[in-house]
Amino acid sequence: MYKLIKQNKNARRGEFITPHGTVQTPAFMNVATCGAIKGAVSALDLKNLKCQVQLCNTYHLHLRPGDEVVNKLGGLHTFTRWSGPILTDSGGFQVFSLSKLRKISEEGVCFSSHIDGHKIFMGPEESMRIQSNLGSTIAMAFDECVENPAEYDYAKNSCERTVRWLIRCKNEIDRLNNFDDTINKQQLLFGINQGSTFNDLRIEHMKKIRELNLDGYAIGGLAVGETAQEMYDVIEKVEPFMPQDKIRYLMGVGTPLNILEAVMRGIDLFDCVMPSRNARHGHLFTSEGIMNMFNAKYELDSNPIDKNCDCPTCKNFSRAYIRHLFKSGEMLAMRLAVMHNLYFYNSLLEKIRNALDENKFETFYNENKEILGRRI
Repeated sequence: MYKLIKQNKNARRGEFITPHGTVQTPAFMNVATCGAIKGAVSALDLKNLKCQVQLCNTYHLHLRPGDEVVNKLGGLHTFTRWSGPILTDSGGFQVFSLSKLRKISEEGVCFSSHIDGHKIFMGPEESMRIQSNLGSTIAMAFDECVENPAEYDYAKNSCERTVRWLIRCKNEIDRLNNFDDTINKQQLLFGINQGSTFNDLRIEHMKKIRELNLDGYAIGGLAVGETAQEMYDVIEKVEPFMPQDKIRYLMGVGTPLNILEAVMRGIDLFDCVMPSRNARHGHLFTSEGIMNMFNAKYELDSNPIDKNCDCPTCKNFSRAYIRHLFKSGEMLAMRLAVMHNLYFYNSLLEKIRNALDENKFETFYNENKEILGRRI
């Protein structure tokens, strides 16, 4: 259940109440693709990094170790040791990324495993069964993510099929939640808005899926080839047609600036691999801008990564030491950097929530929009 606490123009401050705890929104979900954050960060670490929600990948967990294996081990919460809310994606985006290895039909998608090439079929029912086996808090509906730019007619047909698939997802999750041996009988379902960058398709699709009265609504199919401004334009066009009393999730986005801009346009929930992926390559987000830890100027720098950060990395280690670890190829470099970036993202969302609580979001936005995208 989503509770809207207050609104500053379109920016929303709320709470999302789930079977595994309440999420203060706006919020960032930390991406644990295979049940762990890449960079040797565990669910136990996330508790010290201000994380509220862990996101796991349906496609990857289905392949390894297998959703039935996870089910036998008690579900993702027991398996990963994360006690808070977990969102599992539907597998749709991974199928999209395997465009050369897939065949889409009304029933679902046939594709080849990226691991060993064996044939896999996934449709709405299969996706719901996998996510039910995983026992996540939130299951995402199975959809087709269309690459941008897209042909109008293809995007239109894809939207119509995604609505039909969503109805099948809803029927299947309702059925699964009634089984005695289902791990999470209160599993929530989010629908996904599609339509490429065509505003009329986006709006019409949103009108159709909101009639199903789902637990939340996501905007998908963005950050896949269009410009940032095109993404913002889509959000602005779709937002008035999204239910006010349901949580709103912008999938796979994005940079700190993207998140700030999307909050201003009415989005509540975000996820992205960027903080962990960039960290593993030495690119760190700070209150002064983006740092590259390979730069020679940090060789003798005894300061923390960010003087304004109290993450475990900044509390204990210097820029010089972290640069040395990267240059030496030490795994600890990635771990410390990933922990910092995740803490930065979660702290940014916390600051946004505080600004909304204090009716100062517009001021916060104006003070930070230039800094967040700046390279040091």
